[in-house]
Amino acid sequence: MTGTQRRLVVVSNRVGPLNDEGKAGGLAVGLADALRKRGGLWFGWSGNVSDKGTFSELSTEIAGTTALTTIDLSEAELEGFYFGYANRSLWPLLHYRLDIARFDRQSDRIYRSVNQRFAARLFPQIDDNDLIWVHDYHFFYLGSELRQCGFTGRLGFFLHIPFCPPEILTALPASHDLVRSMLAYDVVGFQTELDRRNFASFCVQELDGEELPDHQIRVHDRVVRAIACPIGVDAEGFADFALSPEAVEHEEMMRDIAHGRHQIVGVDRLDYSKGIIERLRGFEQLLEDYPENRGTSQFLQIAPLSRVELDAYAELRTEVEQIAGNINGRFATLDWTPVQIMTRGFTRKALAGIYRAARVCMVTPLRDGMNLVAKEFVAAQDERDPGVLVLSRFAGAREELSEALIVNPYSSEDVARAIQRALTMSLSERRDRYDALRHAVFTNTAGHWCAAFLRELEGAPPQ
Repeated sequence: MTGTQRRLVVVSNRVGPLNDEGKAGGLAVGLADALRKRGGLWFGWSGNVSDKGTFSELSTEIAGTTALTTIDLSEAELEGFYFGYANRSLWPLLHYRLDIARFDRQSDRIYRSVNQRFAARLFPQIDDNDLIWVHDYHFFYLGSELRQCGFTGRLGFFLHIPFCPPEILTALPASHDLVRSMLAYDVVGFQTELDRRNFASFCVQELDGEELPDHQIRVHDRVVRAIACPIGVDAEGFADFALSPEAVEHEEMMRDIAHGRHQIVGVDRLDYSKGIIERLRGFEQLLEDYPENRGTSQFLQIAPLSRVELDAYAELRTEVEQIAGNINGRFATLDWTPVQIMTRGFTRKALAGIYRAARVCMVTPLRDGMNLVAKEFVAAQDERDPGVLVLSRFAGAREELSEALIVNPYSSEDVARAIQRALTMSLSERRDRYDALRHAVFTNTAGHWCAAFLRELEGAPPQ
């Protein structure tokens, strides 16, 4: 730490890495540079399960001037906190999927308990001069727990996923408790203006709060600043990835496999929020409505498995594979298979090469906080012959990437029309759209996002 600059303390479910070697996600890329410059502490779950759980010994790894400190979860904590409340209750609810959200008192209790335990373990390692930045839906209560421990310094929170409207959030039995706990933070950040408005509306409608100038919200004696601060990618770094030997190898493999056909690509975790089923139906509609694409276009969906312990995800995998099989059964020929599904993961360098070989990238979630695939696809493109981004109107990235082809993912006809337009788009139009998209992606980078939020947090008044 230099001069009077405050130490940065980051809390997130998973920790690191600090060096992006092609595997780091958006959060890690955004925070790593700030932590390397400031020095600090990154605190979170180790990824391990032990009998002692959150009472286990802390594990610390030092990387330069940054400490990466983690604790375990117990089996009961993993089930109730992570699989239960975080991923059976909050994840579907905040993605507007009230139909599959599940609520129970036991997982609620364990979620709060884990937040309390994380705060209790973190508190001895911080002081009131630190900037504490808490991330995502795993730790809504952590700020209020730190306040109860006695922390009076600056607390920030950033939600990486959507924040649903009050009429949906109120279905959560503890919705008032959850939002009140968010008021312990000084600055609360969201991906989009819509998410920020939804939070403000809940505070006003449900907690008798009021909106003040400059995006401040007062609820009784608490004033919090709620901002829209969209996350970006390391655009320059990802563009370099696209020229790496690993990327070039995968780009060449994609072109060899295509045999001159147009490649359409989707890359998502296998999650019901990503709209993979609807995307497949849109591609099927393309083959029905525009038969000239039969034999001339292929769709590759890369969908690494996630949360396989949850029934909703196992059912999704079965349905995705069934629909893909039906499409192939209807349209495949001896020398052409229209759909390929891959549930293995790739490094980000390999993905950069895959993106670069694609004529069309489909980013069509039913609801998404941001979706960095869209931005990474843009960063990977060859400006001389760029591909086309087809983007859901319900992705947070839509606010910044309006020059993509914007679609309603629930309409297979709309998706099919967009794919057809992308496949037949002139080179000059592709370049024009790419130039606008590139400007957005290379301007609002991960580093810009991190710096912008920390400026807001450093300017927040102390408690």
